[in-house]
Amino acid sequence: MNDFAFSVLDVFAEPYAAAPQLTARLRIEERTGRRIHAIALHCQVRIEPQRRHYDDAEQSGLHALFGGRDRWTDTLKPFQWMSCDTTVQGFSGATEVDLALPCTYDFDVIGSRYLHALGEGSVPLALMFSGTVFTRGSKGFGVEQVPWDCEARHSMPVEVWRRMVAAHFPNTGWIRLDHEVLARFADFRARRGLISWDETVQALLAEHDGVIPVSGDRTRSDEVVPR
Repeated sequence: MNDFAFSVLDVFAEPYAAAPQLTARLRIEERTGRRIHAIALHCQVRIEPQRRHYDDAEQSGLHALFGGRDRWTDTLKPFQWMSCDTTVQGFSGATEVDLALPCTYDFDVIGSRYLHALGEGSVPLALMFSGTVFTRGSKGFGVEQVPWDCEARHSMPVEVWRRMVAAHFPNTGWIRLDHEVLARFADFRARRGLISWDETVQALLAEHDGVIPVSGDRTRSDEVVPR
């Protein structure tokens, strides 16, 4: 039976990825001295929000997820951020491997909403490992499972996530809309002759707040007058 120890050496923003991606640099140690031919490794990445402190601004941003601070004893629980896989090449003793962590800025995803609410400090991560281990058996290859208790914890600086998001979505974010709602947005934009989606949303917000742009719909959002 293999005896593994996993640790996270670093988590960094992948600079050349086509889509938002973090990379976790893992160290895997096999402590029985057996030769490992390969590992088909699976990882569940969880965020453990109870492992850090939150200031008043962060508390306000997290209210929609966890409620008021008086409820956090019951609501501030670990949640899954993502699942990912990689293949570990053969080694003896110990090896290091990169694990791709594909990310999204979709605000319907609880992980994105949580990370967006954070200011400074770190993100408490827990990586739970499973998978299939290929070793030398009595008749060729032997097959075993990664032990169920293999895991590692890491405190990722919030700034790492912010740099990754800024590289792919500079000064912007995005939300998903139902097709029918999106069609109504597009119709509103066309009828008003608006140039961008930002102007479309600003015009709708201005109407909701009881103000109208001073020179039609194509003014800056701060150039409004009461109705």
